[in-house]
Amino acid sequence: MIKRTFDVLFSLIGLIFLFPFLLILAIIIKIDSKGPVLFIQGRVGKNNRDFNIYKFRTMREKSQKSGLLTLGNHDARITKVGYLLRRFKIDEFPQLINILKGDMSFVGPRPELRYYVNFYTEDDMKIFKVRPGITGLASLKYRNEVELLEAAENPEELFIKTIIPDKLKYNKAYIKNRNFFFDLKLIALTVIKVITK
Repeated sequence: MIKRTFDVLFSLIGLIFLFPFLLILAIIIKIDSKGPVLFIQGRVGKNNRDFNIYKFRTMREKSQKSGLLTLGNHDARITKVGYLLRRFKIDEFPQLINILKGDMSFVGPRPELRYYVNFYTEDDMKIFKVRPGITGLASLKYRNEVELLEAAENPEELFIKTIIPDKLKYNKAYIKNRNFFFDLKLIALTVIKVITK
């Protein structure tokens, strides 16, 4: 109850406080490249249910046809504005709407595409006991994931066979040890990592 109250309160405050900034960003994204302002994609959430995640669009229109994974921050599909949004994680701000709706939390396992969830084992499915989050243990560990994929000879194989299982290990550890103060610590660490990156 404390966690959900925190999520609702601070997502609402964030949306109200950031509204002018988000509106300016929306205009800049629209001017920078063709396509919608928001990138809306199906992800898997609590109780293994699908939901739509919201992000500011950082790639050119129809970029997903070239692959689901982003290969480095200089992936040719990323727009000029998109690079800056990704650099400082600003593209994630619209997920405050997901938090307010109850699809997500500030802290939890990062929501994955259904395609990759199909590779999970039965034991892995326990991560769906909680709401997915904007940040978490696995998110902090793999904050440079796109660079790892860019350097890989076979990015898809690396992601499925190495990164996904390791992320799941961290996500299970979070679920086992989660509490409100641990969430606050992870939020603080995320902010520090973004600022000092």
